[in-house]
Amino acid sequence: MLIDASNSALLVVDIQGKLVPAVSGWQALLDHVIWLIRVARRLEIPVLACEQYPQGLGPTHPAVAAELPAGCVASKLHFSAVAGACHGLDQPGGHAQYVVCGMETHVCVLQTVMELLATGKQVFVVEEGVGSRRDSDKALALARMRDAGAGIVSREMVAFEWLRRADSEVFREVSKNFLR
Repeated sequence: MLIDASNSALLVVDIQGKLVPAVSGWQALLDHVIWLIRVARRLEIPVLACEQYPQGLGPTHPAVAAELPAGCVASKLHFSAVAGACHGLDQPGGHAQYVVCGMETHVCVLQTVMELLATGKQVFVVEEGVGSRRDSDKALALARMRDAGAGIVSREMVAFEWLRRADSEVFREVSKNFLR
């Protein structure tokens, strides 16, 4: 199945300031997440975000927060955004597909993805858009999510599937500004 721009949302999981520096390759992770948010916003794809226990882990990293639409961040205490009832993910309805990025891959991302899959959603995890403190934890989580039915994708796969066609002004703009 391809990612459908008219039926998907980008879900940004727990990119929080106090934890970011502990994540392996954190600067590249931030760059990839910001890129995804910018492409999604340009293509008018809904962007949702959550924060795990912000009183302890702090708010969303300022570089990411600056790119998010106003009012799109929900707080949670559960590791899963579904169990945490963020953005109504625990309710029937919503988007059929979710493109997921964030951290940590083996904790909050994994539990959110597994519960989205259990509710019948199609889930696509952006490989370079997720991170953990240890690369081995990230690799194990990606394998487990793939085995459970999540698509493991690259950020360019997401952009090209959202775009679908090369014969539009939007494609030319995204190609010029994001696909270099």
